[in-house]
Amino acid sequence: MCGLAGLLDPRGRRTATASERLVGEMADRLAHRGPDARGVWSDPVAGFAVGHRRLSVVDLSEAGHQPMVSADGRWVLAYNGELYDTDPIMSAFGFSVDDLRGRSDTEVLLEAIARVGVERAVMTVVGMFAFAAWDRQEKELWLARDRFGEKPLYVGDDDGVTLFGSELKALFAVPGFRPSVEPEAVAEFIRWSCVPAPGTILRGVRKVKPGHVLRINRNGHVISESPYWSPVEAATEALSDRSGASPTGEDAVDELDELLASVVDSRMVADVPLGGFLSGGVDSSLLAAMMVRSSDRPVQTFTIGFAEEAYDESRHAAAVADHLGTDHHDLILSPEDARAVIPSLARMYDEPFADSSQIPTALLASMARAHVTVALSGDGGDELFGGYDRYRVLQRFGAVERFMPGPFRRVVGSALRSVSADRWDRLAGGLTGRSGAVRRLGHRVHKAGRVLEADDLDGAYRAMMSSVNDASHLVLGVTHGLGGEMTALPIGGRWSGFERAMLLDTGVYLSDDLLVKVDRSSMAVSLEVRAPFLDPTLFGFAWRLGQEDRVRNGRGKWVLRRLLDRYVPSELVDRPKMGFGVPVDEWLRGPLCGWADDLLSPAALGMQGYLDPVGVADLWTRHREGRENLIFQLWPLLMFQAWLDEGWV
Repeated sequence: MCGLAGLLDPRGRRTATASERLVGEMADRLAHRGPDARGVWSDPVAGFAVGHRRLSVVDLSEAGHQPMVSADGRWVLAYNGELYDTDPIMSAFGFSVDDLRGRSDTEVLLEAIARVGVERAVMTVVGMFAFAAWDRQEKELWLARDRFGEKPLYVGDDDGVTLFGSELKALFAVPGFRPSVEPEAVAEFIRWSCVPAPGTILRGVRKVKPGHVLRINRNGHVISESPYWSPVEAATEALSDRSGASPTGEDAVDELDELLASVVDSRMVADVPLGGFLSGGVDSSLLAAMMVRSSDRPVQTFTIGFAEEAYDESRHAAAVADHLGTDHHDLILSPEDARAVIPSLARMYDEPFADSSQIPTALLASMARAHVTVALSGDGGDELFGGYDRYRVLQRFGAVERFMPGPFRRVVGSALRSVSADRWDRLAGGLTGRSGAVRRLGHRVHKAGRVLEADDLDGAYRAMMSSVNDASHLVLGVTHGLGGEMTALPIGGRWSGFERAMLLDTGVYLSDDLLVKVDRSSMAVSLEVRAPFLDPTLFGFAWRLGQEDRVRNGRGKWVLRRLLDRYVPSELVDRPKMGFGVPVDEWLRGPLCGWADDLLSPAALGMQGYLDPVGVADLWTRHREGRENLIFQLWPLLMFQAWLDEGWV
């Protein structure tokens, strides 16, 4: 895994030496992504330069050094990622390992591009990646991201100079580059806890969208922005392949067994130590079982545990690890351990980010990095196989629409939300606190109320996924929204509520929230994380399944659960989904109260001029005094303020 950064200055305002020095400095801001090597390359006539930081994983020799020039001299590649299908790629495009200088997947991708071009190459390769490819002949820059958005890539303009990099901090290495904050993006961030692609928190800076290729000419103008893959099109293609001959029931489990074993085996290729995250849930337990099946030595697995029982899954993970015989590592964190990472989050995540499970994820990555350089995670299992409870809620929303008129739904929804979340928790009586799910009862009831108030299915999805339906009242200077990017995926009307939510999650929530969380926290400690479930063939298999193979007895992921039964006794993993969180709501009323007071003080807010001091003070006071639990509204505000404190703008 690596970091890349570069610039295209059509007017050539810097010498070659100055350009190389600058892109080297930009890349050095990403040293955590690539601590093992550093490289720069420039095309002085075109005003192009690119820098690279390398984390060596496959082919640790100098033959994997980047930026890399193709054998024919036409293409230059700076690449962040990992390909898992190098042999089929070489076979498809007519070359072999004997034609290469080394064994790196970088060179395989580069030579594929040299033979068939960027667009055809990205449609063929399987992996996670973001890259910049410079065509020396046509003087064109190509920027691309993988299908699901596992690896990030930003692009911005600085007075006619195109800047790009794996993280925003690389762009801020350019002297004088200080774009302004986009108020609409702040409102979207508060609403979703992230800024959905292609937007960013900064005016004039954008993300390359997952599954897209950006083509930029020698004058710095975008010639085209082309999608080469989308979850909607891939799911549509899979459904067209579904027929009476498609496997169901145990036949589907058999096919998944073979397919997942092959996928996991390909993700275990590395020349450095490798392990896996293990929560003890379905997805991570199944991957651990597959890793054990593919390995001739004990597999290392990693779990973070918490002193608070409502948040701790470590004992479940330990039981699974013991059954599978892994070399298991767990660490039970005190509240002090978890709180200690909070001051570093704003710089780690680069752009404001507020999924509070970022805290345990960062701690888990740090623990794993002490033992391995590569780890496998279970991200994507819920989105592909229908694991989230909200999918079934949204499936039922259509039925509710038919028998409950909109005005009546809104009355019921408003009534549910008129009772505070804490009051609902107290009404739960003795159940409160026994599990993460029950502990958040009030929050869930309020979500249900907002869903009932929605006008349509997309509105219901937005209500379930957002912290607040509209955050514009908390942000100064908002004139229009970003267009509701969380539901901007062009899906069409053929899908059920269940399927529509799965596609929205895959196309937006997965890439802009979950994968950002994993990428930034892991790369902050130079750990490469691979997600086997995010495989295009596996995605196609999942979408060929009928609903009865996704959900049975009211529970999602039936086919995954049934496969896991072959490797792990069900009693070790058969429990309610807990999520991956920490009690930040309680800490804000206790040891983090002073930190939050400083960040949300009216004086600080007034001086910065982004957030409404009165509205924020009202939220903070109600939470701090224990009148309501408003952690989901407050955490984005705190993370934005902490980001501003880092001096980005």
